[in-house]
Amino acid sequence: MKEVILYTDGACSGNPGPGGWAAILRYGQSEKVLSGGEAETTNNRMELLGVIHGLAALKEGCAVTLFTDSQYVANALNNGWLRDWKKRGWKRRDGELKNAELWQELDRLLSLHRVEARWVKGHAENEYNNRCDALAVAEREKFG
Repeated sequence: MKEVILYTDGACSGNPGPGGWAAILRYGQSEKVLSGGEAETTNNRMELLGVIHGLAALKEGCAVTLFTDSQYVANALNNGWLRDWKKRGWKRRDGELKNAELWQELDRLLSLHRVEARWVKGHAENEYNNRCDALAVAEREKFG
């Protein structure tokens, strides 16, 4: 299984408001940069779309180390939230699960890869997280 590193980030001005997402895939010396945005969205949607687009770009099952500054994403993957939401029919214990369709797509992609999520502090010393942030902000600004 190929070992890939995936860095992702999302940005949103207002919540909801214009937003952008970015993903950087690294495999050996190769790098693929992806980004996009939406005119009316939320920060959590953008964080999720960065991960989804990054994983969807892989052409075969890979061992992926995912770096995200989103505790929403990292906790869902590392603390069993995603598994629990799925068991409850894509609902939270206390009701509606926001972005259920994105979580379902992420769950599908996770079944194709072996993913280890690592939380990184945003706007800190991680070069790739900072690049993702700049890309996501640039996408957001296209709608501002």
